[in-house]
Amino acid sequence: MGAGIAGTAVSQAEVDVRMKDADLTRVGQGILAARAILDDRLKRRRITKYEYARLVALLSGGDTYAGFGRAELTIEAVFEELGVKQQVLREVEPLLPSNGVFASNTSTIPITRIAEAARAPERVIGMHFFSPVAKMPLVEVIPGARTEPQTVSTAVAFGRRMGKTVIVVKDSPGFWVNRILAPYPNEVGHLLAEGASIEDIDSMAVRFGFPVGPVTLLDEVGLDVAVKVAGVMQEAYGEHIVPVPGEGIAALVKAGRLGRKSGRGFYFYKAGKKRGVDESVYGLLGVHPNGGPRPAEILQRLVLGMVNEAARALGEGVVRNPRDGDIGAIFGFGFPPFRGGPLRYADDLGAERVVGDLERLAERHGVRFAASEVLREHARRGTKFYA
Repeated sequence: MGAGIAGTAVSQAEVDVRMKDADLTRVGQGILAARAILDDRLKRRRITKYEYARLVALLSGGDTYAGFGRAELTIEAVFEELGVKQQVLREVEPLLPSNGVFASNTSTIPITRIAEAARAPERVIGMHFFSPVAKMPLVEVIPGARTEPQTVSTAVAFGRRMGKTVIVVKDSPGFWVNRILAPYPNEVGHLLAEGASIEDIDSMAVRFGFPVGPVTLLDEVGLDVAVKVAGVMQEAYGEHIVPVPGEGIAALVKAGRLGRKSGRGFYFYKAGKKRGVDESVYGLLGVHPNGGPRPAEILQRLVLGMVNEAARALGEGVVRNPRDGDIGAIFGFGFPPFRGGPLRYADDLGAERVVGDLERLAERHGVRFAASEVLREHARRGTKFYA
């Protein structure tokens, strides 16, 4: 992620970028990965060889914080652990200029918690990029409890300068995108336990309009990362995101299956390309595909859980308006654009129908499908998210 942010900042914003890692070998790998973004632009003739040479010269790195004293914006992309992120903040903050902004690329940890380690928490903010950074168009900007408006302006302006669509979201676990996405892959475990096949789950999502199904998405994100994020979301939102009993995906991680990056997850991968379902996954999970729920129910369970959580999060003010929420879903994880986003989709179905479908699912499958009060209010009043 750090290399992706660095390469995109150089190629789009054309600014000096200094990278720092634990040792020079990793720094070199990071610079090569960042340069690959420029290599691709040169290969596609988006830039000339002279522009390429000029942009490559903007990239540098080291195993110390040398050069960070004039960095107007510092973005950390270290391991998703609060202690590690706070340690980096403590190390680099004394070296930054008086108006320097420190941004965290965390995907789940509240920014206010990270900023507890800061001398100047008003200059700490979240900038959540999505992978691969060069291709994904969204950035979530997350102010902490003490973040000042000028810091927010700096983060939003630089996100736009990098060519990204920026939404400002409330500081809460999972922020917007990961929160509303969480029920989508979580339902995979329940569907597999009921006998659905990996192919059926993914194909129904793709037929609905998602670029990939939830099982493929788990492999792309990395199963180790997915387990960590799921733990945070389940702790924060409890009954909304109920995992299947047992180890679940953690059993695959224990077996060394991390998804595409390790060559094996739910699917086999060769040279980074998906080659088919790894049938041994069913044995590791203790499940057996035997037809499972009907295809229409598979799709309904995948989509309505997400719609329900989006409505609930909007009601809590996680995003400022339905438009920001739908843009975040479309650009953040590929909610089908022609359906307008989860909130627009709820409007198209009608809140009364959505609540009725959720109530029927809740009767059969439990409290995770209980309709949010926001949807119930729209159903009672006959109103919509969009006027």
